[in-house]
Amino acid sequence: MAGSADMATVLADLRPDAGSADFFGGDPTRCAIVLGFDGIAVSLTTSQGFSELVWSSPGVSAQFEDLQFTLGQGPAWDAAAGLTSVTEPDLHTMTADRWPVLVSEAVALGVRMVFCMPLHLGGACLGTVTFQRATPGPMTAPALLDARLLAAAMLAVILDRTPTDQGSATAGESSNFHRAAVHQATGMISVQAGVTLAQGLLLLRAYSYRHDRPVADVATDVVARRVHFREQPEPDASGRTKE
Repeated sequence: MAGSADMATVLADLRPDAGSADFFGGDPTRCAIVLGFDGIAVSLTTSQGFSELVWSSPGVSAQFEDLQFTLGQGPAWDAAAGLTSVTEPDLHTMTADRWPVLVSEAVALGVRMVFCMPLHLGGACLGTVTFQRATPGPMTAPALLDARLLAAAMLAVILDRTPTDQGSATAGESSNFHRAAVHQATGMISVQAGVTLAQGLLLLRAYSYRHDRPVADVATDVVARRVHFREQPEPDASGRTKE
């Protein structure tokens, strides 16, 4: 693992350059490596209460974050709900009922170990930071300390943004956002099916899972009016639809 000087550089680089559209600055892959991981993904809560991926290592980390978003389960969901860090040293040996659908999909991506922290202010969760790596094993004490420093620095960046920046960053409507089509599709489904936005998102996730398609691809089809939900039933509490 890299030394304290490398961690200091990571923390110093987190603030984006003036005028940048990016939420965080620096290199996410380097940040992950400094803490002993292969990748990192940071998602923030939008003004509608949804999750928006704003900073991530390319490849597996972004895919794993999208997988959590689609399935509605995983370390990020647990961390946000409990406002506490979640660690799973080896997905191969964890109990099968913890994330029953996610585990096999994550292992297929090459994810063996995950660690997630909530970015919260009191009882309000503003987002999550999820680390992953291909080799199993626990986190070291220095890595845990560095992770806490990183979370504090990220929270400071979030809180230091101007009200205008915060409004645009949390709206989830800009085409610059990773899940812009998902947010737009959720609104369309809400109108089409006559349900709330939260239920509309559940319908979108359920359709994606049932048809074995990425939720972003389905959302694009909804926005393009190739898929509609006018005849779809409401999801139950677990997110499943009644056939």
